[in-house]
Amino acid sequence: MNRMTASPLDPKTLREAVDWAIVTRRSVRAFLPTPVPTHDIESILETASHSASGMNMQPWRVHVVTGAAKDRLSARLAAVDDDPGLAAELTEAYDYYPRKWVAPYLERRRKVGWDLYGLLGIAKGDKSRMHLQHGRNYRFFDAPVGLFFTVERQLAEGSLLDYGMFLQSVMVAARARNLHTCPQAAFLKFHREIASCLGIPDGQMLVCGMSLGHADETAIENTLVTQREPVSSFTTFHPDPKETMA
Repeated sequence: MNRMTASPLDPKTLREAVDWAIVTRRSVRAFLPTPVPTHDIESILETASHSASGMNMQPWRVHVVTGAAKDRLSARLAAVDDDPGLAAELTEAYDYYPRKWVAPYLERRRKVGWDLYGLLGIAKGDKSRMHLQHGRNYRFFDAPVGLFFTVERQLAEGSLLDYGMFLQSVMVAARARNLHTCPQAAFLKFHREIASCLGIPDGQMLVCGMSLGHADETAIENTLVTQREPVSSFTTFHPDPKETMA
């Protein structure tokens, strides 16, 4: 792909296409078994590789699992997850979420959780069904492709900022190909098992996992719509004083 090639689309169509890919991105939790060709996966990653990174460090490393390899890994993680003793020994690769939740983040977290469980008919306190639903993470929600993203441990926080841009690019590039994704921090507590199974070197830290495939649009969980804050709630404009006096 030649980044310098002028777009064949007019500015309005180009803007609408980019906006569509960003706005329609969502966390899909039920996928069809329809295969995703390897060339599409490579194309998505090649496009995402043009994401910005400090000093062009490009800190991302990607591990793709499909077919029997994905099934073996899923079975291994499920076996640990279903064993209370083994699950209690798991530790996170790093603190993705805050150790102490405060407003408004606690309320947002609770809302998306209960909205999802409400769609699925899982009542508050039904720990068995909650466990089963959460365990679907480790089957990649039946997606045909699983992705794991790692970064060199010796790199600093800035590389995680770079990584966020890369992950967003992966998800947006997937939408451009009419595919969906689900980025998953749920894999972080299994970082040792994943590294062992995939032969990931000790010097690499797991950033997150991701499911990739065609959404099952008939699945009730895929009707979940998460609320987004208006621009006015998180943006402060600092105009030129001369403009305010005009």
